[in-house]
Amino acid sequence: MDSCYIHIPFCRSICSYCDFCKLLYNGPWVTKYLNALLMEINDRYHGEKIHTMYIGGGTPSILQGKDLRYLFDILNKIDLSEVEEFTFECNLNDINEDMLSILKENGVNRLSIGIESFDEKKLEFMERKHDFDDAKNKIELCRKKGFDNINVDLIYGIPGETLKDLKKDIGLILKLEPDHISTYSLIVEDNTKISNNGVIPIPEELDASMYEMILDELDKKDYEHYEISNFAKKGKESKHNLKYWNNEEYYGFGLGAHGYVNGVRYQNTRSLTEYFEGKYILSSELLSLEDKMYNEVMLGFRKMEGINLQDFYNKYEINLQEAFNLRTAIKEKELIYEDGYIYINPDYIYVMNEILIKIL
Repeated sequence: MDSCYIHIPFCRSICSYCDFCKLLYNGPWVTKYLNALLMEINDRYHGEKIHTMYIGGGTPSILQGKDLRYLFDILNKIDLSEVEEFTFECNLNDINEDMLSILKENGVNRLSIGIESFDEKKLEFMERKHDFDDAKNKIELCRKKGFDNINVDLIYGIPGETLKDLKKDIGLILKLEPDHISTYSLIVEDNTKISNNGVIPIPEELDASMYEMILDELDKKDYEHYEISNFAKKGKESKHNLKYWNNEEYYGFGLGAHGYVNGVRYQNTRSLTEYFEGKYILSSELLSLEDKMYNEVMLGFRKMEGINLQDFYNKYEINLQEAFNLRTAIKEKELIYEDGYIYINPDYIYVMNEILIKIL
């Protein structure tokens, strides 16, 4: 286990579509929260060397000055002497020289910036506010401060959005020349503002066409499509997220965080009161061998390279084809068996979930 996720739940405002564990910024709560985070890490971290660290939220970049420095003081409790990738999520509006200097001083070497869109109507729908010039100037500042691994997020499938709108968004994102692009089709999650307002998802046919457009446009600019929703310049794939997709264990610290430690998958409480009281874990489950293999398939087939058969055997001492009935899917060319890997045929990637249901 060599990976760690830290959750910072505070936000300046709540986006209409967001169902992550979050709450509005409150200064006194921030200090109390960081104290509780320190207690959780002291209580549950066992001293392993961490190779990938990810600080997400919420909006971690809302922490400025003393709070941000306190967070990194807390992280000194974790052995980051061999960290390879250290990601910090940022909101465009929070990025400034002082914050970037603190991040750089403390070993952060990858930024993930939630741009989502530059379209005014889409931004209004999502309750976000920025423009292309903001993004261009802030990313130039990040580059100037020495950050050479930058991810940006793109959300598509907003009600009323057209293929033309999406193509314009993609074009502007590409002008920023990010090293990595994460793309997400809008999902109307329960208990979000858009769900409460009765928003209806776009037709599936349009969603599929938008996905195909993203694949085509990013391929033209030499972004490798390495996971169903993620694209990277050569060598800039997210090492941390690959830990999840390879079904490897990791710590999750903070309100609402998930983790996978010693065969146990757990979810932390989303109650701030409980978290302050040291009641960190909401639920946990010791996984059986069958559970682990199931997750290996569910997560592994998200990667475009698929699942390495030898790695699967080394983990579980059973052949993948014996553990799951893949023969029909291979025969029908929904799955491809090649060079020691089995992966989902790129022509069927959009209907991946249907293929997985048949397999599992």
